[in-house]
Amino acid sequence: MTTTPYETKLGANSLVEAAVELPEALLPWFTDAGFTSVDGELSKPFAHVPDAATKLVVRVEKSGRRDVLVVGPRTRASYHASKRLTSCVQLRLGPGAARPLTGVPAVELVGTVTSLKDFPQASAQRLAAELLPLEPEQVLPHLAEALPERLAPADRSRAELLRAAVAAMSTDTEHLAVGVRELAGRLAVSERQLRNLFADGVGVSPKHYARIARVRHLLTHARHVPDTSWAQLAAATGYYDQSHMASDFRALMGVPPTSFFTGRLPAARPCQALRRA
Repeated sequence: MTTTPYETKLGANSLVEAAVELPEALLPWFTDAGFTSVDGELSKPFAHVPDAATKLVVRVEKSGRRDVLVVGPRTRASYHASKRLTSCVQLRLGPGAARPLTGVPAVELVGTVTSLKDFPQASAQRLAAELLPLEPEQVLPHLAEALPERLAPADRSRAELLRAAVAAMSTDTEHLAVGVRELAGRLAVSERQLRNLFADGVGVSPKHYARIARVRHLLTHARHVPDTSWAQLAAATGYYDQSHMASDFRALMGVPPTSFFTGRLPAARPCQALRRA
């Protein structure tokens, strides 16, 4: 498992996060992976930012408890008081991969955290039992060996269409998201078909996917270029103007940009309880 770690010191404790290189065998199902380890218990609040991806998470808590979880798309930020993890491996599922893994459309996973073993699909239960006792460095090699033999990728033509749609609704420094009507015309599908495609394969609407992507891009850009003015940041991340940026940021992050970047965060909440599929 190849990683690129960076460490954040929080008092006497530290949080180490590392990007993980995905084996080629996992590319039909996952887009990227990461590893997190915590030395001690973090005392400062932390934020889960909006994320349109569904994730497979293998985590070990400070108590020794282990979980294999499916974390659905998160449409708004949430804030928590502490992190009791020892280690955690997160793999982001690609567009259309949630149903093959769990047996349910992505829209049913929005805002949920579910044990993989609780899904009715036998392959999900078997995989959960195999991943549970593994050490973090063993997770990706096991998945690379097991999934190609057991799990069929999503329908190729539908998956390619969905990936093209997701790419067009994403934002980066050189590509701003297109409108839903324009995208539907570009892909030769109706707007209704496009919305259904996103609901099944991503979990959120194309419009909300674009909003999440833009806010995530704003957070990344602000972290990498901290001296950028709000007006410049709005222009760089595809907003019509600074006012629209601030309104969208507050709707998805729960606080205005100035409050978030100066550490004035909403009250912390307990982590979300598991649900049964």
